[in-house]
Amino acid sequence: MDSDDTVPLSERPEWSDVVPLTQNDGSNPVVPIAYKEEFRETMDYFRAIYFSDERSPRALRLTEETLRLNSGNYTVWHFRRLVLEALNHDLYQELEFIERISEDNSKNYQLWHHRRWVAEKLGPDVAWRELDFTRRVLSLDAKHYHAWSHRQWTLQALGGWENELDYCHELLEADVFNNSAWNQRYYVITRSPSLGGLQAMRESEVSYTVKAILANPANESLWRYLKGLFKDDTESWISDPSVSSVCLRVLSRTDCFHGFALSTLLDLLCNGLRPTSEHRDSVKALASEEPDTDLANLLCTILGRVDPIRANYWAWRKSQITVAM
Repeated sequence: MDSDDTVPLSERPEWSDVVPLTQNDGSNPVVPIAYKEEFRETMDYFRAIYFSDERSPRALRLTEETLRLNSGNYTVWHFRRLVLEALNHDLYQELEFIERISEDNSKNYQLWHHRRWVAEKLGPDVAWRELDFTRRVLSLDAKHYHAWSHRQWTLQALGGWENELDYCHELLEADVFNNSAWNQRYYVITRSPSLGGLQAMRESEVSYTVKAILANPANESLWRYLKGLFKDDTESWISDPSVSSVCLRVLSRTDCFHGFALSTLLDLLCNGLRPTSEHRDSVKALASEEPDTDLANLLCTILGRVDPIRANYWAWRKSQITVAM
């Protein structure tokens, strides 16, 4: 911050020709807001240059001071863009300004919208910079919605796909429960122009996911991701031996939660999987004294026991199976 920034605007010679425009709350405001004097004065001067549409270097500096006081003011961001364009200002400097502002409040819609506008103006040359910026934000908050959204926009609009799958792997190695990283991984394999699409990546991704499931069978994100690899291709989902096999391998263990393996197997059966004796034996081994003989019904019964929070849902699923039969 410049030393002049600590001096009230009314005492700066630069602003002596400007008449501040006060906020009009009406003659009898119901709940007047007790603004701090610095904020009130800064906004009064901002309103004056905004309504006179002054697009000057001092106007740009004033928007910076105003945003330091309230970085969520979308009108100030909007006017700043107008001034930036009018002055043909160095947008690389603007990226640095945004990063300084984000240190105090990165969960700010207006800031990210402004960042996208600047990056779009600069083009593909800043792809690496945008990816690095979001990487730094995500290192502090791995599920930062704005950072993920901006990262995906950057990849689509500016490029930089080359190392994105490795980045997802890095995040998942650090925290396999990071559902945002799983979402990003899916985004990459389905959108990257260099990977060939979902079908081309399916075999390797199924193998990657099965390995992760066997290490963390209670992680719902992994099961969702596995099913997503067969989006719009139910036949392949049912016929791929890796899918039912990982269910059986999890069900054979006694040291983990079986709910997601059971529900996946149930979905496979309801979509046409023909059960084998191995399927029946694995499920019946968990059934204790349950009377159901139909495998799908039996799965619903067991799920109602191992997943009591959703017991009513599993009872409903069972009723739907009965109706269908």
